[in-house]
Amino acid sequence: MTYTITEPCINVKDRSCVDVCPVDCIHPKADEDKGEVMLYIHPDECIDCGACESVCPVTAIFAEADVPDKWKQFTEMNADYFKMSKEEFAAKYGRDP
Repeated sequence: MTYTITEPCINVKDRSCVDVCPVDCIHPKADEDKGEVMLYIHPDECIDCGACESVCPVTAIFAEADVPDKWKQFTEMNADYFKMSKEEFAAKYGRDP
């Protein structure tokens, strides 16, 4: 299981979660930002500690099993952010990452 960042993060990108993550698996960090509209958790790097969930000011972070049905697509979207080019991501989801 991993954690997933969902819709409430869009256009917010509060980086409190980045600051508390012990394995630096939440991207983009401030110095990596290329105009992404939200933050993403790398599913292969997340250690499921949950530190990020409690500090999110917009309640956008959930354990994968607890993602509300209306935001289930964000689990795949988080993984795709790390696997796809910006163009591939936009083609699949109809928006830039």
